[in-house]
Amino acid sequence: MATNDNNKFQAIIAHAKEYGFVFPSSEIYDGLSAVYDYGPWGSELKKNIRDYWWKSMTQLHENIVGVDAAIFMHPTTWKASGHVDNFSDPMIDNKDSKKRYRVDHLIEAHAESLSEKEAEVLLAAMDRLLAADDFAGLKQLIEDNKIKCTISGTGNWTDIRQFNLMFKTEFGAVASENEDDNIVYLRPETAQGIFVNFLNVQKTARMKIPFGIAQTGKAFRNEIVARQFIFRMREFEQMEMQFFVRPGTEGEWYKFWKEARLQWHLSLGMPAEKYRYHDHIKLAHYAKEACDIEFEFPMGFKEVEGIHSRSDYDLSQHQLYSKKKLQYYDNDIDETTGKPIGNYVPYVVETSIGLDRMFLAVLSNAYEEEVIAKEDGTTDSRTLLRIPPKIAPIKLAVLPLTKKDGLPEIAREIMRQCQDEFYCFYEEKDTIGKRYRRMDAIGTPFCITVDHQTKEDNTVTIRYRDTMTQERLPADQVMALVKGKIR
Repeated sequence: MATNDNNKFQAIIAHAKEYGFVFPSSEIYDGLSAVYDYGPWGSELKKNIRDYWWKSMTQLHENIVGVDAAIFMHPTTWKASGHVDNFSDPMIDNKDSKKRYRVDHLIEAHAESLSEKEAEVLLAAMDRLLAADDFAGLKQLIEDNKIKCTISGTGNWTDIRQFNLMFKTEFGAVASENEDDNIVYLRPETAQGIFVNFLNVQKTARMKIPFGIAQTGKAFRNEIVARQFIFRMREFEQMEMQFFVRPGTEGEWYKFWKEARLQWHLSLGMPAEKYRYHDHIKLAHYAKEACDIEFEFPMGFKEVEGIHSRSDYDLSQHQLYSKKKLQYYDNDIDETTGKPIGNYVPYVVETSIGLDRMFLAVLSNAYEEEVIAKEDGTTDSRTLLRIPPKIAPIKLAVLPLTKKDGLPEIAREIMRQCQDEFYCFYEEKDTIGKRYRRMDAIGTPFCITVDHQTKEDNTVTIRYRDTMTQERLPADQVMALVKGKIR
């Protein structure tokens, strides 16, 4: 069990707000629980992570294409997918405070106050009971461990029951005698938009199995206990890829994507020791195999991505409910019969990553409060974000040493040359040291300073965020150097 570093987590949350990464939504109206807005540098970092994932899926794989499906879908979609009947979590209420808790979150929060050994025993018991849908046993576990409500301080609990997490809304402006006629749902996942478009994509993109369909987009879940900053929100963004395969080959493709997805995380420069696999004990109703890729956040190891072997459940269900065939004709030759394999409903291997969680993982890994030893024996300090250069919000800061002597004009010209290639930032206010510190705090990997020597020999000083080392180089080499570092 990883160490829970709440102080660091709170420092990251404060830093994210102070430096324009994440703001509480509607803050001037006291906010909205578990809803957040991304600021200037947060939205840029989020876009960079999304673009890096999209490129890795669609540009670097010739058999994966993308879609952008609507958030609203026909309500029968969610009956077919099983979300109407199965998309629920065990909940428990405290009778004194009237506060509702998701059972696993309540127990996990209590586990954080225990020793490592005690926590492991408690969580293992919880996993076994959840896997068996033993609600009476879960309530007994809560009572035996004297788990209290954080509001009332009492253990006066209701029985545990299921609570559906989908948001409902009304569709259209015409009233109906039957209210259910106008009910639609905000999608709780992006995957179903891929499944209902399976044949449209396969035919128009002329795809041959095995092939994948990728999508990024918003999803919505009415989490009763939404907590831990942007880790668990009611409105969030997913990056999903559904990979369609021939029945019987799903096992090998599950293993392939399990390894490939972990390598994607490491390709960002994230440390391997911060990651681990967690195989599911209780499988979802559609799954044959499933695991999570977990990252060590300040609050411990938590899921950032799921890999699922979904069998043919999704396409078969949509075929059943829509009365439309969702099959693939495979003209490859069957080695046994010597004839084309023919029609079948493909199996699916899914990779699903939470973009907001990946954002938080990058921020958590990057945040550092560094003590610097000075030559005179004293120390200094700085707070920086060691964000991998390829996804940093700002790639290059262009800083004229002074506001006069033509230095701003030279700096602006260098910036104009680089802007088409990557995101640049210009600033001339305050001392150069203060400007460096601000760039460190938002994760800018490279700063160049235009000074009076630039006017003489057209060289600039480039400063590296991580080491704070500096060197001179010709101004016309800046763009090529930065481009090489951010690939």
